[in-house]
Amino acid sequence: MSEFASQSVLRAVLLDRDGVLNEKMPEGQYVARWEQFRVLPGVPEALRRLNEAGVLAIVVSNQRGIARGLYTAAEVAAIHAKFQQLLERAGAHIDGFFICPHDKGECNCRKPLPGLFEQAVAQFPEITAETSAMIGDSLSDVEFGWRLGMRTVFVEGDRERRKPGAEAAAEQADLRCASLGAAVDALLAARSTAA
Repeated sequence: MSEFASQSVLRAVLLDRDGVLNEKMPEGQYVARWEQFRVLPGVPEALRRLNEAGVLAIVVSNQRGIARGLYTAAEVAAIHAKFQQLLERAGAHIDGFFICPHDKGECNCRKPLPGLFEQAVAQFPEITAETSAMIGDSLSDVEFGWRLGMRTVFVEGDRERRKPGAEAAAEQADLRCASLGAAVDALLAARSTAA
């Protein structure tokens, strides 16, 4: 934890979506409609703590279901708009949503490749990998953060719905937490220790 705590100031937290912010569907299934988007307990409060601390909350999500024709980018944007409304009622918000609509091997934005971070930096030029952390529940999330030089936090999530490689992700991550709330608390505590 000391190495984790000693890293530079935290300006942004990049968040995977399914399994971190909302309930993950069983492997091979996708959240295609708002009715399937079940916000996990404590998520609005955790995001509000980031917002109040002045830390950007940025979603970076692989949405392969678009490439497979299961839903459209517009339908994903509509889900995110409704999620944002729900968060606003709780006094919280997401600063930006960045999605990869492609299938494997078609782009440089499918995590663990760096494209979604590059898109986020284009919109928020004040952030760098060194001042960011990645919170996710899969190996691609942890590798994404690790390759860029970010602090990484693995969220345990529902063990029965984990992707293959989750245990390796947990071992590779700088920190392992039970929930987004615990991850946010640890990051903000490390930030105040470093300050």
